[in-house]
This record gives sequence, structure tokens and C-alpha cells, in this order.
Amino acid sequence: MGKIIARGDGIVSGGALNVDYFATDVAMKLNPAADKIKIFLPVILELYAAHYRKRAGEGVITIKQAEDLIFQLEELKRRNPNSIIENKTNKMVDNKAYFERNGAVVDASDALLAFQVNDSFGCEDAIQKALNQGKNVYLEKYTIDD
Repeated sequence: MGKIIARGDGIVSGGALNVDYFATDVAMKLNPAADKIKIFLPVILELYAAHYRKRAGEGVITIKQAEDLIFQLEELKRRNPNSIIENKTNKMVDNKAYFERNGAVVDASDALLAFQVNDSFGCEDAIQKALNQGKNVYLEKYTIDD
């Protein structure tokens, strides 16, 4: 990531947990002004935060995961309002919104670095969109047992 930022390029992400979160964290440390970071959200930030808090309430993720992600996205928006691209059309977080978000991420990217866990449909969607656009895809696949 350091080489990417150092040469004047940036990262594009979907603002999710795990890889997206960690990549954004590193990018924010390397690029405090956040002018080399673009995060595409499937809905506006307020709805996205509510969605993650709901998922935490359901026990799908921890409250800490939800709050850490929300804090990160809010801090990124505070540093550079142009770094967060909110989808103002979608009113709910669902597969349609996520797949649209994937398309926006791929459209804004030169290449895709994907970490696909348990044959994730969302990750597969992004991979196929990148391949259809003739973009390089660097894929790491993992299986995590429940």
C-alpha cells in the first residue's frame, strides 16, 4: 500500500469490514489528508451506520466492529468529504445496493485486489465486473469453517 500512495495513486474500497476496513486504516495512516482514498457506500452514511448497528444487534458482528467501522468512515469524511461517495438513490442496504456499490468500485479502479472468503457472491460479483471490463484481477481465496 505504501508504494501505491507514494507514487501518487490511491485506493478504492467498498467501506466494509475486514479487508476494506484494514486497507482503509493503512491508507489513512499513509495519507492523512485522505485525498488518495475513495470509499463507495451502497447508501448514505447514516443509513449504512444504522445497518451495521442493526447487524451488531442481531449478533452477526460485534458492536465494536460496527462502531469501529462507523468511526472510521465518519473520520474519513471529516478529513476529506470527497473521499466518501454515498449512493443517495438507494434507501436500504440489500444485495442490489451492494452489487451497485461493487460496480462503482470497479468502475473507479484500475485493477482489483480481491480476497474472496467462502466463495462470497459479493466478491464474485466484483471479480466478474472487473474481468468484464478487462481489468487485472489479483485474487486470494480463503475458506473459513463456521
